[in-house]
Amino acid sequence: MADKKTILIVDDEPDTLTYFSNLLEDHGFATVTAENGAEAIARVQESPPDLVTLDITMPETSGVRCYRELREHEAWRHIPVIVVTGISEDFRTFISSRKHVPPPDGYLSKPVDEAELLDLVRRLIPERQSMTAEKGV
Repeated sequence: MADKKTILIVDDEPDTLTYFSNLLEDHGFATVTAENGAEAIARVQESPPDLVTLDITMPETSGVRCYRELREHEAWRHIPVIVVTGISEDFRTFISSRKHVPPPDGYLSKPVDEAELLDLVRRLIPERQSMTAEKGV
C-alpha cells in the first residue's frame, strides 16, 4: 500500500480549509487542518506532516509566529512550508530578508491557482520520501 503524504493546511477561513483539503485529497494526499498558528503547532507535535501550507494573517497565533516556531524547532525545520497569503509582495521581501529565519520553501498569493499549488506541493514533498522510509512507514 502506497504511503500517502500528509499536508497540514493552516488557514482561519473555513472555505479555504475545505477547498485545499478537497483539492489535495483528490490528488492523492492526506490532509490535516488547523485554524490558527497555535493549533498548527499542536498538530505538528502530534504528528509532523510532510508539508505545511500556512496562511499569514490569522487570529491567536499568526502565521509568521507559527513559521518561526517551525523553523526554530530542530525536529521540524526540515518540513517544507508554503506561505499562502493575500499579503502583498512586500511580505515576501520582508520574510526573505530575515537573517535568523530561512525563507519559506514557497509562496502562493490568494486567490490560489490550483495548478500552481499542486506543482509546488509535488516539487517539495519528494524531498521527504527518504525520511519516511527511515521511519519504517
